[in-house]
Amino acid sequence: MSRIKGILFDKDGTLVDFNKTWFAIGDMLALEAAGGDRSRADALMAQAGYDFRQRRFIADSVFAAGTNADVVGLWYPDLEPGLRGELLTRFNGITATNGAAKAVALPGIVKAIATLHEQHYRLGVATNDSTGGAEQTLLMLGIAQMFDAAYGYDAVARPKPAPDTVESFCLLTGLKPAEVAMVGDNGHDMEMAHNAGCGLAVGVLSGTGTRASLGRADVLLESVVDLPAYLASR
Repeated sequence: MSRIKGILFDKDGTLVDFNKTWFAIGDMLALEAAGGDRSRADALMAQAGYDFRQRRFIADSVFAAGTNADVVGLWYPDLEPGLRGELLTRFNGITATNGAAKAVALPGIVKAIATLHEQHYRLGVATNDSTGGAEQTLLMLGIAQMFDAAYGYDAVARPKPAPDTVESFCLLTGLKPAEVAMVGDNGHDMEMAHNAGCGLAVGVLSGTGTRASLGRADVLLESVVDLPAYLASR
């Protein structure tokens, strides 16, 4: 087994409670995209991956796994490129500010991250949210000082599931991909881990993912809370 020295975490569903943090924000943006039409806004939310019956986001859906650019493209398909770029910049600002302000940490996450930091793991965030949103959320949760870096979809040429984020983290830390664990709640997190040659792909069931959608994980844990003990047992 590879000796793990660094850990990249997905953000939403892995460190942050996805549904509690993002439904209100997504609904606000959908209502705006729908011009205030409630029924149309609900249809847009469903299109992006919200299951109103289950009151949760669907695993690997656009909202659960995609970028702000994906959401803008889905909801504003006919917008010309210049205006789409302006709208994307606005989306990034709104989601960064509101995502951080409304962030609800999953139970036990802060203590688990502190434990891993004390054990000298190099820590990073790999998210398909914006980089600004990731950085602001880490600050809001009070754990930013424990992380070497946060990478959003706009920090690399190709976001998840491409290997770019892992490669950037390795370049920063001097680690090899085989020394890095990728931890996430969606299939594209596991895909990135395999595409980059990570030493460990850890799926967590604390977000939108399921045992089926996380089938490429090397190990499945209920939460990041279980990660320190798991790594210690390897």
